[in-house]
Amino acid sequence: MAQLDSEFAVEGSSVSREWSGQVQPALVATFVFLFCLEACLWVRNLRLKRRLPGPFAWPLVGNVMQLGHMPHITLARLAKKYGSVYQIRLGRSDIVVLNGERAIRQALIERGADFAGRPDFASFQQISGGRSLTFTSYSQQWKAHKKLAQSTLRAFSSANTRTQRAFEQHVTGEAVELVQVFLRRGADGRCFNPAHDFTVSAANIMCALCFGARYGHDDAEFRALLKRIERFGETVGAGSLVDVMPWLQSFPNPVRSGYENFKNLNEEFFAFVSSKVGQHRETFDPDVTRDMSDAIIHRIEHDKDSGLSAEFVEATVADLIGAGQDTVSTVLQWIVLLLVKHPDVQAQLHQLLDRVVGPDRLPSLEDRRRLPYLDAFIYEAMRFTSFVPVTIPHSTTADVSVEGLRIPKDTVVFINQWSVNHDPLKWRDPHVFDPSRFLDASGALDRDAAGGVMIFSTGRRRCAGHQVARVMVFLFTAVLLHQCRLEGDPREPPRLDCSYGLSLKPVHISVGARLRGKLLGPVSPA
Repeated sequence: MAQLDSEFAVEGSSVSREWSGQVQPALVATFVFLFCLEACLWVRNLRLKRRLPGPFAWPLVGNVMQLGHMPHITLARLAKKYGSVYQIRLGRSDIVVLNGERAIRQALIERGADFAGRPDFASFQQISGGRSLTFTSYSQQWKAHKKLAQSTLRAFSSANTRTQRAFEQHVTGEAVELVQVFLRRGADGRCFNPAHDFTVSAANIMCALCFGARYGHDDAEFRALLKRIERFGETVGAGSLVDVMPWLQSFPNPVRSGYENFKNLNEEFFAFVSSKVGQHRETFDPDVTRDMSDAIIHRIEHDKDSGLSAEFVEATVADLIGAGQDTVSTVLQWIVLLLVKHPDVQAQLHQLLDRVVGPDRLPSLEDRRRLPYLDAFIYEAMRFTSFVPVTIPHSTTADVSVEGLRIPKDTVVFINQWSVNHDPLKWRDPHVFDPSRFLDASGALDRDAAGGVMIFSTGRRRCAGHQVARVMVFLFTAVLLHQCRLEGDPREPPRLDCSYGLSLKPVHISVGARLRGKLLGPVSPA
């Protein structure tokens, strides 16, 4: 068998060299042709069109090579030279970049409708059958879709006291389950990476809201599905190469392979959601609303005034689950990492919870006003990490001016939220992790400072579930801290290294968990 394998390898190598010898000259010739064609168009555009301030852009690739592995930092540095509104070029696409609170708020709030579009990117068309609320462009249909999503979320999380309590019970129950998972994984002083456990917990809350069902942390099929979804943001983040250089799909290369993989992952997730929605359609009773899927089916398929076709049911549910689990699970990863890295902060939070809540019950939303330092810690974690550094790309819907500079209609716009959260003119020592910056002189939460953190975007494209996400993050953090002492791995000091995508995620977390006092719960979701 070994000999056969060896012979096959030699033969395969020979075929590979022959194929390579035939194909490589064609690829080189194609590249040279494209480069020359782009160079001619680049010179022509330079003569015919006034560019905004910005760095020199090379033909064919533009400024792609300059952005590096952390584009948000590069974009902020370029703003120091070219101003808060400038232009870069990615592939053949001119991109306007907005940095700083003044320019971003002028665009997204004062001229919100003019910046509410989405580019016609190839990756965007693959998401939720091209009907994703997050990735489709601005229109009357989009406004009806967002209104539906927001009202449904509100109805199941904060519409009245009963729904608020039911939602809180869902979240607290999942938080208690997570504590038990942590204690099992951390038994005998072992350290572990909690990243995927956070993903399962956050997705379970959205599945409970959407489908009336949850999945165990050790459910192999569910964990495998979520593992694939976690790679979703690697393709749709700002500056995805397949979107700005579509010609990369024309020949074999790593970008094309990654894009094909992204399409497969998206189709698999959408098929999972579609199967669950299909089951709801088969058992639908207009007089009984079991969960958000029922509510969305009723609004879209049984309300003639919804303005949306039946296919928007699956798209809406997919958006709610996908966006909800990614945002919450990512910030919780950073929160745990920062708690381990700053044990003094963790000790102060433990003391606060012991004083306000005590050992005999779990924290609740009613405790929030008496836990200002916990809220301050969460806001500082979001500001410091700025884990959604650049929003999903916008597109202008009309000719518009920002900071006195004209931006034509249908221009792709990058919103650099990181530049707002790390502006030294806005924040004292922005590179320093300091939760106390969000407390006023009396020790209460400084709501003006908290409102200055930009993580869920703002204006018309602000995340529809931002309020739900904030509640989830607060309760998860409060319950986890109340029940556990989190410790770092003595063999591996905590580092803040991260990978760039739709969100910034820690490269690796190694943490131990010990029970503080007695184990409380579990709380069964209502």
